Amino acid sequence: MKSKIKREKRFRRKARVRAKISGTSERPRLCVFKSNKYIYAQLIDDKKGQTLASASDIELTRRSPKKRKTKISRETDTKQKRETDTKVLTGKVAIAFEVGKLIAEEAIKNKFEKVVFDKASYRYQGRVKALAEGAREGGLKF
Repeated sequence: MKSKIKREKRFRRKARVRAKISGTSERPRLCVFKSNKYIYAQLIDDKKGQTLASASDIELTRRSPKKRKTKISRETDTKQKRETDTKVLTGKVAIAFEVGKLIAEEAIKNKFEKVVFDKASYRYQGRVKALAEGAREGGLKF
């Protein structure tokens, strides 16, 4: 019974987010789906009902098998911009960051620079946030 209630809540959250955003051919929707094992990202044109580009960590591991166990360090500025921290991303979060870079590469190849970010029913933290930051670093603008 509890799993059914959880599923219904998730669908309601997803519908609430989707009611507010929509993708077009000029500014497609960057849709995120995550399972326990993988993470997927798609660029979708809602007016035509087409998927324009996609990326996943399955595709990432096909390109280079070492990406599955990766560590990424990146510098982030604080709000006062006085000092920089070095964050080390490991495991699934690092892979999500790489998937974000990969979807940005696909989008730029298809001549899309601006997208609408659709996090579906997920919170903006962890793997979803890493994917979004990777896409931004790859050149996409939300």
